[in-house]
Amino acid sequence: MSPNRRLTARDLAQIAVFAALIVALGLPGQITVGSSGVPITLQSLGVMLAGALLGARKGTLAVLTVIVLGLALPVLAGGRTTLTSLAGSTVGFLIGWLPAVAVIGWLSFRMLPRYRLFAGIAVNILGGIVVMYVFGVAGMVLRADMTPWAALAANAAFLPGDLFKAVVTAVVAAQVHRAFPALLATTVRPAAAADPAH
Repeated sequence: MSPNRRLTARDLAQIAVFAALIVALGLPGQITVGSSGVPITLQSLGVMLAGALLGARKGTLAVLTVIVLGLALPVLAGGRTTLTSLAGSTVGFLIGWLPAVAVIGWLSFRMLPRYRLFAGIAVNILGGIVVMYVFGVAGMVLRADMTPWAALAANAAFLPGDLFKAVVTAVVAAQVHRAFPALLATTVRPAAAADPAH
């Protein structure tokens, strides 16, 4: 989708649906492993899905919608609000949602019209793990007075689950883009970029 194109009613509906999905994935709550204070939640799966299915612009807006809603409502996993998360040592992971969904969305957008499973997994790992962990670790270094190595070690237990989320996202995205090739229409039809209607 061209960054200059206005959002349509369909775009807004997709953004709202994925924002609701991210919130819903937080309803099971969270599990905290060890003493790091970093919770295991399903909401990062929603972030990956938003990027892979909606692209960078709409995916980022969906994530931003959740963060803004969280200023007033406990929509984050564990019944937390955005302000609660921003005050904690895991602040970097919440902030990291935005660059993570943008990276996944932009690279997934470039992959179409044929979404490739293994390339999709690599994209999800880059955005949903590497980018997310960079921000998460930085937040723990600043807020929890940890060394970067200690912060990385504290998050090692979460890596298998995050890899699983990256694979699930790619499998879902491959199926969805195959069934709905016009989901990111301007990427599916690159020649349409010169069409003033787009």
